[in-house]
Amino acid sequence: MHPFLISPGSDMHLRNMPTRDETLFPDLNKSEGKALLKDMLDEIHELQTRLYAEEKHRFLVVFQAMDTGGKDGTIRNVFQSMSPQGIRVASYKAPSQRELAHDFLWRIHSQVPENGETVVFNRSHYEDIVAVRVREIYPEERWRNRYRHVMDFERMLSDEGTKIIKIFLNISKEEQKERLQARLDDPAKHWKFNPADLSDRKLWDTYMDVYSDVIAQTSTEQCPWYVVPADRKWYRNLIVAQIVIDALKSLDMQYPKVDFDPSEIVVGD
Repeated sequence: MHPFLISPGSDMHLRNMPTRDETLFPDLNKSEGKALLKDMLDEIHELQTRLYAEEKHRFLVVFQAMDTGGKDGTIRNVFQSMSPQGIRVASYKAPSQRELAHDFLWRIHSQVPENGETVVFNRSHYEDIVAVRVREIYPEERWRNRYRHVMDFERMLSDEGTKIIKIFLNISKEEQKERLQARLDDPAKHWKFNPADLSDRKLWDTYMDVYSDVIAQTSTEQCPWYVVPADRKWYRNLIVAQIVIDALKSLDMQYPKVDFDPSEIVVGD
């Protein structure tokens, strides 16, 4: 059992989950961790090459986190070795008027991976449960139904050949404060600061309650959630890289067989 995997039906709450942890890679310092990550990225590259070449499976990685939780940095560091030819990142912000004119999964379904492709969701369909619940945009009857909708949607994708893993990057409120202040202190990072983040910060406890409920209710054997300690960025990257490696290995991918004998082919001058 992976230490950060949320078992289906588990009674969990984010306040009881670590934001710093050394379970997977004990006694590892930062420089050693960065060296290890390079080896892991080589393995991710090789696995993605098999995924792309076999053109049989689809791989979807969903990231959720509080503001400054590290979604961008994790995606940049963990997936950098993948060939651009076989990976896409889909980022979800507040829905547009056109998107609001459709069902909430309409904008999501158009971005799921095709055969041989990896797609990473930077935020996702879970925003349409968490945000609307915290902000009380819709009544409970509407957002509560979305639990079932997303589980049915993910089950359908999984049944059709999509490997799905969902990762919540778990940072502490204290760490978020430091990261927000760092954006204010550095002129090169001012563009990353959104004053609206402060209003969400005031609702921290509510977000923790809602995320905890959503994660516990929607983690399944087919489409599991992992709650990753994310206060230390370099250690977070190692944990996520290992989750990605394990997920890809579980597909038992093989390079396609060719219909010719390579030993009989001569490449001319």
